[in-house]
This record gives sequence, structure tokens and C-alpha cells, in this order.
Amino acid sequence: MNPPPLPIRKRFPWIFYWIPLVVIAVVAFAPVGSVVACGLIANAYGCRVDEGSVHPCVIGGKDYGQLLYTLGVMGWLMLVTLPAGVFAFAIWLIVLVLHRSAWRKRGVRGNNSIGAK
Repeated sequence: MNPPPLPIRKRFPWIFYWIPLVVIAVVAFAPVGSVVACGLIANAYGCRVDEGSVHPCVIGGKDYGQLLYTLGVMGWLMLVTLPAGVFAFAIWLIVLVLHRSAWRKRGVRGNNSIGAK
């Protein structure tokens, strides 16, 4: 007679945690990317960019001053997105720890009750 098959333990669903973490990071650091892009473009073409006013920046015959100004000023959104990202990360981490601990407890209980009769 064959012994009963061992139960197959499901893997922890990490993908449901990695995707929201990436979204939190992208949203939190988007203004940083905007300012970096503005600075790189302005430095590459010798343009002046500040928060005070729009300065002309002609690249390939077209003025991109307003776009660079907008990209630069969007950096002020960091005052909202970075603290919100830290808060969202804290909630994400709490949910992950609680879910992971419940997952482990359920797995331990399930394995102990299999051999007991």
C-alpha cells in the first residue's frame, strides 16, 4: 500500500506585493525624474531654467522653454509625493509582514495536523 501523498505547499504570492511596491516608488519619485530630465536637457543644450520665469530654449529650431519650465516646476510635487510614498510604503510593509506571518502560521498548522491521527 502506498503512503498518502505529501501536501503541496503553495508559494507565497510575492508578485502581488512587488507590483504595488514598484507603483509606489514610481509615483513617489516621478517629480525627481522630471527635474533630472529638465536639468539634463537644459545642460546639454546650454539653456537656462529656473522657477521664476520661462526662458527661451531653442532645440532644433523649436522653443522648448515652456516645457523645460514645466518639468522643472513639477519638482515641487516632491513635497507631496515623497511623504505620501513613505506613508504608502509603511502601509505596504505592515500588510506584507502581517500576511507573511499569517501565511507561515497557516503552513505550520497545516503540516502538524497532517501526521496526527
